[in-house]
Amino acid sequence: MTGFDLHTHSVFSDGTTTPQDNVRQAVELGLDGLGITDHDTADGFNDARSAADGTDLELVLGTEFSAEHHGLSVHVLGFWIDPGYAALSDELARLRDERTDRARRIVERFNALEIDVRFDRVVELADGAPIGRPHIAQAVVETGAAATTREVFDRYLADGGPANVQKHAVGPDRAVELLVAAGGVAVLAHPGLYGGRDDTDGIEVAVIEQMVEAGLAGIEADHPNHSAEHVSHYRDVARALRLEVTAGSDYHGEAKANRLGSATTPREVVERLRGWRRA
Repeated sequence: MTGFDLHTHSVFSDGTTTPQDNVRQAVELGLDGLGITDHDTADGFNDARSAADGTDLELVLGTEFSAEHHGLSVHVLGFWIDPGYAALSDELARLRDERTDRARRIVERFNALEIDVRFDRVVELADGAPIGRPHIAQAVVETGAAATTREVFDRYLADGGPANVQKHAVGPDRAVELLVAAGGVAVLAHPGLYGGRDDTDGIEVAVIEQMVEAGLAGIEADHPNHSAEHVSHYRDVARALRLEVTAGSDYHGEAKANRLGSATTPREVVERLRGWRRA
């Protein structure tokens, strides 16, 4: 297996594996490179570097920035960022801090729905990582109110769901601006997975065009949870807007069925992405 899996998560956000685990798997699979892209944090960078030291694996370190457009979540992958860039690190810190408050309010909504989720149990499940909705979903499954975390998301935590709470977030174009200003390269993550306002799912092309004006370099059209129609559509959008097409597994360990290495980006695409970095 070759190529770069540009989208994986670890225990530093809502994954169940460490950066060292992800690096080890990538080496065993024979991948050329690996992206560590935890939600709104760069805290796993040093662990990943230490694990990859002495191997042939090339790391593409970044973050998955949580933005929002008209109440809908939009995530932007930022590769090769400088985690010390103040404007970006301050915004990411604010997002992480507000995750805890949001989690409390989501738990309160589940309680109002007579689902006996305890916030202290959610904290235990997070085990020191920033608290996210997957941790809450796992706690809900433990109550017996749902059979799987996927069911919890579909019934309760999707955008507009009865237990979901909107979070503080900047717009996707501002997310791109911050990532680019931090020396990174911005790629729109899994655009087909955002709820649409018309008859189709996915983010509107007009929003992507605004992100392009802010410096967007690519679209993650190849994603394990995209339909064939989504892959084709967003490849066409990327081609029309002269953007790179990337692939990533969106690996979360046991938190998702996606397997590390199940979607990879060719080296030549990664090299072209690298060329988008500001001097």
